[in-house]
Amino acid sequence: MESVVLLSILFFFIAALYSSVGFGGGSSYLAIMILAGIELHLLRSTALLCNIIVVSGGTYFFIKSGCLKLKEAAIISICSVPLAFLGGYLPIEEKVIFILLGISLLVAAILLWFKKDDLKTPAKKKPLKYTLGVGGIIGFISGMIGIGGGIFLSPFLHFIKWDKAKQIAAIASFFILVNSVSGLAGQWYQNEINVNIYWAWPLLLSVFLGGQIGSRIAIKSFDHMTIKRITSFVILIAALKILNDHLINLL
Repeated sequence: MESVVLLSILFFFIAALYSSVGFGGGSSYLAIMILAGIELHLLRSTALLCNIIVVSGGTYFFIKSGCLKLKEAAIISICSVPLAFLGGYLPIEEKVIFILLGISLLVAAILLWFKKDDLKTPAKKKPLKYTLGVGGIIGFISGMIGIGGGIFLSPFLHFIKWDKAKQIAAIASFFILVNSVSGLAGQWYQNEINVNIYWAWPLLLSVFLGGQIGSRIAIKSFDHMTIKRITSFVILIAALKILNDHLINLL
């Protein structure tokens, strides 16, 4: 019971922080659950459900504020959605999932550590052919490991200067939502959805409350970069633990 209470508190703060910049927090939910020793069969479905709850509210508020350009978001997501479904559907051995998850969390930790929200850089011409391909790759990987993919998409869009930071956050929120739903649908079609609702409901409630707060209010009283790097460190520890437990044993 105490572990669920601690997880709920951590999930609340993760949801509040991530939703304030358009993310769902899937990578951090996975990292925290791995460090807490939660079994694999509960990890992916629980993380995706948390994602959906958080970014549903975020996407709504981004649409309401006029920040989300649905046409652009749809273009970026058009390849990712079916591939996220395929990633969630494919039967993959547990050790392979863990290795992919460890590598993905390692990359996510690096991206989160170095990512800065540049509010002043003007947008450039949008290379659609690159966003389609990259979106598809991110969607497939995200479906397999149980995240929405925003933590990979957002740095890429900042790198190519797709748009201003707030618009990129809006697109990332939409991207995470549709890919999380698609990945969860793939798991459901493969009969691999595993959610212990009696255990998970405090976590789902916590991310709902945190997501609602983060979606409405930018957390201006905190140093975003410091918090991102603390989160990055937690994800890094989880990634190294996974790779040590599952990759080293194969060598």
